[in-house]
Amino acid sequence: MHLTCIVGARPNFPKMAPIIDAARRAGIETTLVHTGQHYDAALSDSFFAELDLPRPDVHLGVGSGSHAVQTAKVMEAFDAVLDQRHTDMVVVVGDVNSTLACALVAAKRLVPVAHVEAGLRSLDRTMPEEINRVLTDQLADLLFTTERTATEHLVREGVSEQRIHFVGNVMIDTLLKHRATARTRGVLGRLDLNPRNFALVTIHRPSNVDSESPARNTAAAIRVLGERFRVVVPLHPRTRSRFCQFDLLDDLIAAGICVLEPQSYFDFLALMDNAAVVLTDSGGIQEETTALGVPCMTFRENTERPITITEGTNQLVGTDPTRVREALDEILQHPKSGRIPELWDGHAGERIITVIAAPRGGGGASVSEGYGSSALGAAATCQT
Repeated sequence: MHLTCIVGARPNFPKMAPIIDAARRAGIETTLVHTGQHYDAALSDSFFAELDLPRPDVHLGVGSGSHAVQTAKVMEAFDAVLDQRHTDMVVVVGDVNSTLACALVAAKRLVPVAHVEAGLRSLDRTMPEEINRVLTDQLADLLFTTERTATEHLVREGVSEQRIHFVGNVMIDTLLKHRATARTRGVLGRLDLNPRNFALVTIHRPSNVDSESPARNTAAAIRVLGERFRVVVPLHPRTRSRFCQFDLLDDLIAAGICVLEPQSYFDFLALMDNAAVVLTDSGGIQEETTALGVPCMTFRENTERPITITEGTNQLVGTDPTRVREALDEILQHPKSGRIPELWDGHAGERIITVIAAPRGGGGASVSEGYGSSALGAAATCQT
């Protein structure tokens, strides 16, 4: 069996690492394709060394662009890859443009698709990621979920339960594997930080930074945290660009906010693990803070990861800085005690490979024989 594994943006790397590791141990060959959706070395290259990911076999180098341009570039380049390399299944993770683009190319060529983190829904179609999630799930032959509510979403959308597998959270596999190493990195000492005495902020979604009014609102929320804590903000390149465009960056620095370049996986994990509170609009960080037991405030009106609220340490605070202040007061007075969700135990990657490697169909059919066009046809029938 040969798997083609797709990564394109920073959140994909810690999700794919456990899958490739489990595939190796099972004797399954892999080709790693990096689409280049995140092309900044600080957002990409350091992760390969830290997470024991092999260097990409193929780098598509698509770079930045609008959603349409980026998706189209990935599709065109990945289609050429499948002309040159045999694969039995394409494995995609998450909800970035590369995820949908490669799934669509594979599905049209009748190559089976496995989607890791399937079924997550914010129910907000204004989010580009929500469109990517819904469409990728309709294209996928195997759908691997991180929480049980995801199955409910998928079944409601017409996906056969036979294609859905609850396996846990691969991102937490990576976190648990590397947590001890991250603690030795010394990043707190370099930044003169004390454990549980600083706030960590990561904001990058276009709705929070791409236009002036939301960007100013975001900066105001960061300053609210600065009233109580020293605040550390590793800035996503686009966020930095917009904050500079709207004359917000210098004001944050003048207010004592510690603005950093994007951090390596280990250094960011160490910061997150030692923070008193995290303010974010990232889905993955909602999950990681839940696994670490660190209070998290999600700077959005909705989340596709409700389990981080019902069972974890996360709470939605909207995008009003006043609500951030109120939520922070509540956290400091009555910290939310969460628990680690079911199957977030460090073995999700192994479960995924066990399912992929299992015979499909009658008489021990291979993955490609048991899935492919028949599964896609069933999904299409359910939608008519």
